[in-house]
Amino acid sequence: MDGALLAGELRNSYKARVAELAREGVVAGLGTILVGDDGPSANYVAMKHRDCEEIGIASFGRHLPSSATHQEVLEAVREMNHDPRVDAFLVQVPLPSGLPESEILAAVSPDKDVDGLHPMNLGRLALGRPGPLPCTPAGIVALLQHYDVTIEGREVVIIGRGLTIGRPLSLLMSLNCSGGNAAVTVVHSKVPNLASIVQRADIVIAAVGVPGIVTAAMVKEGAVVVGAGTSFEGKRLLSDLADDVADVASLVTPRIGGVGPMTRAMLLSNTLDAAARRAK
Repeated sequence: MDGALLAGELRNSYKARVAELAREGVVAGLGTILVGDDGPSANYVAMKHRDCEEIGIASFGRHLPSSATHQEVLEAVREMNHDPRVDAFLVQVPLPSGLPESEILAAVSPDKDVDGLHPMNLGRLALGRPGPLPCTPAGIVALLQHYDVTIEGREVVIIGRGLTIGRPLSLLMSLNCSGGNAAVTVVHSKVPNLASIVQRADIVIAAVGVPGIVTAAMVKEGAVVVGAGTSFEGKRLLSDLADDVADVASLVTPRIGGVGPMTRAMLLSNTLDAAARRAK
């Protein structure tokens, strides 16, 4: 399942939305706050700004040193909250140790929460109410739908219970909505009978950041498998999926160009939705 290809198609389709907003006098704006010099985080933020430039969204970045205090980061968040040019923004995680991540993320205005991870927006998701969806879960569902994967009524096993992927994805795929209505089981790396649970699944989504945690022996023949968790060995990006998973899965995401580009595409979509609300 080529997420990079689909994300490119989505970016092209977004250009029409950007032009429509421009006719109404609105230039959509995405903001980023990067704290410290973590290489993968800096690279990911740079890609987000390049995506914006490609389709005509204005982007605004703040880069704070790793020595930034809690109050300095909160001040950057407040500035983005009150900047009329910024329709939506994010604080790139992970933050340097010592900074209270949950408190800083909660300081983002729910209306400008491009990641869809503010407690208020997660509450909307849990209740099935409209709001910005968490980008990686939304990107995974969009990718499955693009490849005509039936989700309704299927058994889905999500490995990982993290705030950014596992927990919100389990809500999204179990809701009575398009891309939902699945029978969802959430497990994690410490479950002793992990393999036997995964073997039941029609759709497997690994999101724990443990290289090769899912192997071919754990996957039912013909299952659809998504590797959403990543980690690094030096500069090499590693997937949660072992290479041999492709031998048994009917569809599988590649190590590079699977879920990551879809996450960024959903960031752009959430930004344009926020700009459209400003245009009303």
